[in-house]
Amino acid sequence: MIDTHAHIISEFYDDIDKLIEELKNKDILKVINCADSVETSKEVLNIYKKYEGYLLPAIGIHPENVDIGSVEDIELLLKNNKVFAIGEIGLDYHYNDENKEEQKKVFIEQLDLALKYDLPVIIHIREAMQECFDILKTRKNKGTIHCFSGSYEMAREYIKLGYKLGIGGVLTFKNSKLYEVIEKIDLKDIVLETDSPFLSPEPYRGKKNKPCNVLYVAKRIAEIKNISLEEVINTTTTTAKQIFDIS
Repeated sequence: MIDTHAHIISEFYDDIDKLIEELKNKDILKVINCADSVETSKEVLNIYKKYEGYLLPAIGIHPENVDIGSVEDIELLLKNNKVFAIGEIGLDYHYNDENKEEQKKVFIEQLDLALKYDLPVIIHIREAMQECFDILKTRKNKGTIHCFSGSYEMAREYIKLGYKLGIGGVLTFKNSKLYEVIEKIDLKDIVLETDSPFLSPEPYRGKKNKPCNVLYVAKRIAEIKNISLEEVINTTTTTAKQIFDIS
């Protein structure tokens, strides 16, 4: 399995060596290790080098951090390092909707950067679904919609643009309506993710998440679609490899 969205950095995990050993023993092939700022971008790049390419770096500036660092800083890192995606980037109006224009500016600059370096993007959207879509529909970027939580209609529109939907622990929550979307969309349009250390799936909800818990997301998808777990794992892994150019 491939976890296409996690945050494996020292702020959240005291012993990354031990974590990686556990992940490999639980058949986690690779993890896309997402940054949210210039500083965490530097850290995920260093982690990639240290652990021989197991935690694959995605670098970028999260919408909550648009006032820290610059896209020029991200490009400098891109020029000197192996990177698998630009992310996580996007729009988030949940805590702060007073800087909408700055968020959009930084978001678009990073979308441009991804096109310039032929990299996929990992899109964060919170309380800005339509505005984010309005930006992406005018562009030729490709990638994943992290922690997708919209309607089937919106899912279909993002898929038409060429995006895959990142599905994580929320799908396993008892009050989640996301299953209604999963029922209708093609398995090939889904990738697995955890958002570790956040959003742990049932039965670990409320505890620190780990990429190996992506198995519970895969099991829930298999239940909803009435297909085998093996089919879910094989298809989502193939899709993830294609998006992030993983050999």
